[in-house]
This record gives sequence, structure tokens and C-alpha cells, in this order.
Amino acid sequence: MFLDKLWIPNLQPLKSVRKNNRSTHIHHSPFSAQPPRSGVAWDYSPFTIQCTASPKRSGVGLLTTHHLFLIDACRKPCYHFRNMQERKQNFLSRLWESLRRESQWFRPGLGYKRWLMLVFLGTTLLGLGMALIILDVYRNAPETWWLPALAWLSLRFLDRPIRVIIFGGLGVIMVMIGIWGSNRSLLEPFLPPGKPLIEALESFRRRDRGPRIVVLGGGHGLASLLRGLKGYTHNITAIVTVADDGGSSGELRKNVGILPPGDIRHCLAALSNNEDLLSQVFQYRFASGAGLEGHSLGNLFITALTEITGSFETAVAESGRVLAVYGQVLPSTLTDVRLLADLMDADGNIHNVSGESQIRQTEGSIKRLWLDPATTPAFPPAISAVLSADLIIIGPGSLFTSLLPNLLVRDLAEAVRASQALKFFICNVATERGETDNFDCLDHVQTVEKHVGKDLFDLVICNNHFEGDLGQDISWVKMDMDLLDHTSVYCADLIDLEHPWRHDSKRLAKAVMDLFYERTGPLNS
Repeated sequence: MFLDKLWIPNLQPLKSVRKNNRSTHIHHSPFSAQPPRSGVAWDYSPFTIQCTASPKRSGVGLLTTHHLFLIDACRKPCYHFRNMQERKQNFLSRLWESLRRESQWFRPGLGYKRWLMLVFLGTTLLGLGMALIILDVYRNAPETWWLPALAWLSLRFLDRPIRVIIFGGLGVIMVMIGIWGSNRSLLEPFLPPGKPLIEALESFRRRDRGPRIVVLGGGHGLASLLRGLKGYTHNITAIVTVADDGGSSGELRKNVGILPPGDIRHCLAALSNNEDLLSQVFQYRFASGAGLEGHSLGNLFITALTEITGSFETAVAESGRVLAVYGQVLPSTLTDVRLLADLMDADGNIHNVSGESQIRQTEGSIKRLWLDPATTPAFPPAISAVLSADLIIIGPGSLFTSLLPNLLVRDLAEAVRASQALKFFICNVATERGETDNFDCLDHVQTVEKHVGKDLFDLVICNNHFEGDLGQDISWVKMDMDLLDHTSVYCADLIDLEHPWRHDSKRLAKAVMDLFYERTGPLNS
């Protein structure tokens, strides 16, 4: 074996080995341009790679063959290239493994067996018709040279039951192989890399039959929850506030006259079936450029589609198709609403503040919140989604500027109360500066009930793990024991270890779905 280049992936040298007063090491690039010298060793954990050289005579002179060995701390080989190769299975073992793997197609819930039976029925009828034609030809045709050949091909020298088994078995095998090959050829371009077809189909069917979940909120908290829930069901509806008037959304709202697309953009990216490159492009924010600085590409995309289609809701739906979104994202209203609040300053004076961004920036505690106009009509598809839901989730998100603006749309709040669905409130992990300073879980629940009425929630979900640095003027939102007298409460470790002020999307979604199935049982219809 001639070794021209050495590739050792994902390894870093622990130390260099000195030989002949020279320090030997691996280059920073993954390839070593020169063949390693005989006797040189590089130490890695837990193995060492040692290179030896052996001379070999050939017609053109003395050639050197380099060999690589993995050796342990005692300089003994710990891998034998011949004796430790993967064992080959015999034919029967491979056949059994293949049959066991392919039999998974008959598992319940895939929606595949019904079509397979239809194929077999059609094939049987087709075979029966062909048999009748051949039998008629065989009986009525004059004596010719090919009649004995036809009799031999029909295996007339065997008993009839044996012929039925042979022809029937061959037919079933050929039909199965044909269906298997055609399905694989058609679906292979659409499969996720490294995921078997049966697993992809089962996952799709399971999520397609998942519960109908409606989530109300906005901001990063709602997007984080959606990112976890999409692994359990495709039937998700995110109802998003349109009261935002700051940042890129505020600029587009003021200059173009469309509803703020920022929170809707976050939800579309979170529900996307492919959150890799396309979603990252959709979330990209320009750092510089005349007229572009601070704007998100997704916001501009939705704005352009609104101008093309003439409808904001159509633009949102088309954006969802571009991102391959399962579920839907709906605005709570199509009215150009403004959020207003009464704030109490440190001296006890009440100030009226207009605009979501101004409410965030103004110091003082929020005493009352309302929309202008107060009689804002809800978006009808949002009402329909709430009334047909199996589970309604409110939160997480900014209490005053993301959650309550949805519930202040009167028709939407009444639909939530009238719905027969289970209603969960997810309390934030940490307080938000300028909005919920020093709030606990009970304060969050009472604030919502103060604006939309009591006894709205069936369950309140709280975090009980408080570890990590939250930053200045931010504190943990903890459960007050008085909350147990107010409503049902579930506490669990829900924080994201890298960003402890946020929920972990997978943990939160698993907790929500476990609690839902605990109360309803898995939905199979």
C-alpha cells in the first residue's frame, strides 16, 4: 500500500514525538502532504497512530510501503485489520433480516395495506381474465406444434394444487417486488438523507393524524414552542398578534401600510419542514445598505407578496408554501390596530402610552391594556381554528405585548372560552424588563384573567429549574403556592441550558403532548 496522503478526521494531536532531534506533528490541514516516516507515532486519545515502513524489491528499484496501525498506551496494536473486520452474514440470515425489515410495511396506521390489497385484487382479476383466454385457445385451437409447449409451460405434469401454489407464489413475489421498486424510485428523491422510507412514511402518517393544536402568542417564545410541536402533529395553527410597531415591522407598517410581518415570519420559519438554508435566508437581517439596514429578508418577502397578491393573508399562505410549512400561521385580525396602555410611574402617576414599542420603553408598571379600535373584529379563519381545536395553548411570550393583544380581540377571546378544547397556559421562564418585573406565575395568570375573565385555563405549565445567568434586572418566574388554589399546575425542567431565559423547544413540546395525551389518550382518528 502506497501512502501519498494521510487523512485523520476529527482528531487533534495531544503531543509531538521527537525522533532524531526533530519534532514530528500533524499539519493543521486535514491532509499531510508528505508520507510519514518509519517509526514516527502521533498520540491521540484514546489511541496512537503509528507509521512503519517496510522495503520491497521491484523491477524499478527499492520501494517503501507504509502501514498505519492503531496502538494503545503500551504500543501494542489494538485493531487487527484482518481479524477484526465486520463478519459477513450467511444467506439465510440476510434473507430473514430483509423479510423482517420489509414486513414493517404491514404495521397499522401507515395507510398502505388498503392500496396493496386493491393492487392484488386487480392483479387477480387480470390474471383470471388472461387464464380464461388461454384456456379457450387451448381447448378450441386445432392440433399444432405449440400446444404441447403450452401444456408444458402450464405445468400440467404436476397436480393442480401444486400448480396453484407455484403460480400464485410467483405472482405475489413479482407484484411485491414491482410495487417496492416503483415506490422506491418515485419517493427516493423526496426522502430525508439517511432516513429509511418506512420511517419517513410512518412519521408523516403519525403527525398527519396528530391533534389539532392552536397556539396564541408572538415573538421568540411562540416560535420556540412551534419548533417542538411540529414533531408531534402537522395540524398546528399559530395565531399571531399584529400590534407590533417597532423595528423592521414597524417601518414597513408605517411606510408601506401593511400589517407587521415580524412575528408571522418567526412562526413560518419555526414550522418550516426544512429549517436549514432556506429558513435561515428567510430570517436573514441586513446589517447595512441604504434602505435595507435593519430589515429582515422575510419581512420584505411577505411585503412583496402582499403587493403582488393584493392580500396580506394570501401572502402569508404563499410564504408558508415556499418554506414547506405544515400547519398554518394566521393573524389575529386584519385590522390595523394599535396597542395602548396605562402605566403607573414611581410617584403613582398614571400615564397613557400608545404603541407596542413605546410600552416596552416607558418605565412604570402596566395597569391596563386595550386595543384601538376596541371593537376589532377577529380574522374568521382564526375563529374557526379555535372552535375546532383539540388543544389551545396560550404562551409563552411577552405577556403584555404578545399574548394579551391576541386575547384583547374580543371575538377571539370569546371563541377561546367557548371552545371545548383543553386550554393550557405556559408561563414564561424569566421576567421581562419593563413588562413583568418581579412577576411570579400567579401574577401572569391573574393579569390574563383581569383582562379576559377568570377560569379560562385548565392547566398552567411552569418551570421549576433555576440554573444559569439571566442577566441584569431579570429574575426567574417561580410558582407561588397560592397558584395551586387557583388552578391546576404542572412544573418541570423546561429551560434551554444555553439560553436559560428561554424554554427548550423539545422539552416544552414533550411536556405539553404528554399532558394532553394523559387527559385525552392518543388520537387515532
